[in-house]
Amino acid sequence: MEDRVAPSRMESEEDGAPLAEQGGAEETYDASNIKVLEGLDAVRKRPAMYIGNTGSGGLHHLVYEAVDNAIDEAMAGYCTWIEVVIHTDGSVSVEDNGRGIPVDMHPTEGMSAAEVVLTTLHAGGKFDNVSYKVSGGLHGVGISVVNALSEWLEVTIWRNGKQFQLKCRHGVKEGPLREVGAAEQKEDGTPRTGTRVWFLPDREIFETVDFSFDVLSQRLRELAFLTPGIQVTIRDERTEKENQFCYEGGIVSFVETLNKNKRPLHPQPIYISGERERVTAEIALQYNEGYQEIIHSFANNINTHEGGTHVTGFKAALTRTMNNYAVANNLLKNVKSGGMSGEDVREGITCVISVKIPEPQFEGQTKTKLGNSEVKGLVETIVNEQLGAFLEENPQLAKKLVLKAVDAARAREAARHARELARRKSVLDGGGLPGKLADCQERDPAKCELFLVEGESAGGSAKQGRDRRNQAILPLRGKILNVEKARFDKMLSSQEIRVLITALGTGIGADDFDLAKLRYHKIIIMTDADVDGSHIRTLLLTFFYRQMRDLVHAGHLYIAQPPLFKVKKGKSEQYLKDEAELERFLLTQGSARVQVVDAEGNAVEPETLLGVLEDVGRFERVLERFSQSMDAGVVEALLHVAGEEPLPFSDATRLEAVGAALVARLQEGAKGDVAPQCDLISVADGEFALRVRTEVDGHERETLVGRRLTTRPEYHELERLGARIRGSLKLPVRAGADAEERSFGDPRALLDFVLERSRKGYVIQRYKGLGEMNPEQLWETTMNPESRTLLKVVVQDDVVADEMFTILMGDQVEPRREFIVRNALKVRNLDV
Repeated sequence: MEDRVAPSRMESEEDGAPLAEQGGAEETYDASNIKVLEGLDAVRKRPAMYIGNTGSGGLHHLVYEAVDNAIDEAMAGYCTWIEVVIHTDGSVSVEDNGRGIPVDMHPTEGMSAAEVVLTTLHAGGKFDNVSYKVSGGLHGVGISVVNALSEWLEVTIWRNGKQFQLKCRHGVKEGPLREVGAAEQKEDGTPRTGTRVWFLPDREIFETVDFSFDVLSQRLRELAFLTPGIQVTIRDERTEKENQFCYEGGIVSFVETLNKNKRPLHPQPIYISGERERVTAEIALQYNEGYQEIIHSFANNINTHEGGTHVTGFKAALTRTMNNYAVANNLLKNVKSGGMSGEDVREGITCVISVKIPEPQFEGQTKTKLGNSEVKGLVETIVNEQLGAFLEENPQLAKKLVLKAVDAARAREAARHARELARRKSVLDGGGLPGKLADCQERDPAKCELFLVEGESAGGSAKQGRDRRNQAILPLRGKILNVEKARFDKMLSSQEIRVLITALGTGIGADDFDLAKLRYHKIIIMTDADVDGSHIRTLLLTFFYRQMRDLVHAGHLYIAQPPLFKVKKGKSEQYLKDEAELERFLLTQGSARVQVVDAEGNAVEPETLLGVLEDVGRFERVLERFSQSMDAGVVEALLHVAGEEPLPFSDATRLEAVGAALVARLQEGAKGDVAPQCDLISVADGEFALRVRTEVDGHERETLVGRRLTTRPEYHELERLGARIRGSLKLPVRAGADAEERSFGDPRALLDFVLERSRKGYVIQRYKGLGEMNPEQLWETTMNPESRTLLKVVVQDDVVADEMFTILMGDQVEPRREFIVRNALKVRNLDV
């Protein structure tokens, strides 16, 4: 239904006169004014109502809807594997070996059940509690919403020994469901069953249609943990990445994975499960030596990010059970009256809660919070009984866990006074703000920005250059405390952190933090573009993620992007963000300055030259990726000798000839004492490869030239770039600038020549610190909302974020060392 507006107040677009006055007739408002959106039009009109938003989150939600249907089949006991594929055209397919969507005629709709499911809202097999005891999709809008928001969608169903297909475009079916042949045979000779949903998101609806392999992988990993025994595979045809997940241990394996980079207090997670009134609850928990509380909750395999009644019930039971055990065993002698709080007993806990409910009540279609009131009491009862029994049966471990909570309670009491000091007084009296904070005049938090600036020098420039109306500046001295390795009371003893908490105004801690009191809705981290600046930025991100996670999830945290370079010529100057922008600028200037004539005597236009040189730069960057695992020189030589024909990996004689040509090519540019060598080896039945040994920087490297190398997307990208360069520039060329002319047979040498000539007359300054900029420069490049660039901090997956902060900032050295070794070759512009 359209928004209703009283006709007497509506104005014409032309003259502003009320419509009722035009023509002398009074407009009527009756049943004819009520519009009904047919079919799936409502979804296309208001997509955010069904998938949350039209950004990256909503885009990935389409895949989750399709996968959830397959998981529901697995939960019902009919599906053992699921495969998700991101195709090269940006489409995604989700296939399973479940029962297949029913294909018989619907008794009331006059079409097949599959057509009803795909084209009708609130249609599905999950309303009667018969087809599915529990399921994640409950509103009947899941797959039909995917259909409505796709340019095209194709469903293939294997059922009753036959294969069926249905195609839709923009939510409208192109024809009825049709039989397209017999179903494939399984290994046991029976016909296969299952469903494949293949769709391309509608570019007119979504802000982005670029699926993230990592985001989808994390969700699929969660589902594999929560559905023991199910095999989930995700493949990305764009990059040839692939992940396979299968966990027999269920949520116990999940907890062990979450704690793998921490120091657990007990080797095996505590597992609790039970069923009450058709509600099944599973809980796995394990304490570690750290201070962070990590709880992941799920209802019918749906990640309830905002918690709900199942989480409330668990927390209440854990607090009561731990306190009861502590009192019974006289372990609270050093704790003041009131016992241990919930925050105390959850310090250092890693927990996964999973409940299965026949009729769950979620908040909205995106299902982020469970609302069933009866679940709280059921979960509470199960945890009280089983955790109490576990503590009684394991007294040594129970004492260790209680004493950890007692230490936390003492630390909380010691921190109480510090927390009071950190609280900001009300906005109305304006008191209690730190002296170093240069506040703004605006009092509406939605219009206010707070810049967290590294150092007093940069802080001084920022204070002078800012817009005082709505921009506040808080200079930070040195590096703040690493809160990943500090308890709450130690964190609050840090002067810089107390100043920061006071300036934000939200308070701190589970009982005091209130996001509604945030004084600035944009918190902008502004640090230098060097190692120290990166470290300070990481420390601040750790603080916000660990202590004010709601602030991050609400989208209030940003990272400033000061320029790395200033290019000046005479009185003209320009700021450039990074190396890539600098190279683009220099190539543009150089292509206009250098005159190039190709091998056929034709002048190369500056636009053509610029395009070629950009391709040469891309070629170099792609080739560099190979150097991490092999000799990139072998790859480049292979491109020259292989030609356009596929390499003959199944023909040993022809492949050996390729190897000889490859060695000859490598010898032309060989450096060092070791001559290139090439051996023909067998890698599989009827398939061969070339093992090439070369010397790189005094070390021998071995490169295997086989099908795995030549099918990599990077190799195909090199082939495309090479063909484009050869097609646009006939070598050798003559290039001249500043009365100097040279001949080039190698496009990379031409690139170097153009870059060298383009720098003449320009002064290029590389900024390492914000303090190098005067107030006007800092405002113009980094603080002015009209011209600046900000990075918004978004948490796509809490599991990955937690793991990364644990590795980088935790007290375990070995995981950090492994991370450094694994990523060492990816480092660029190392500043040591």
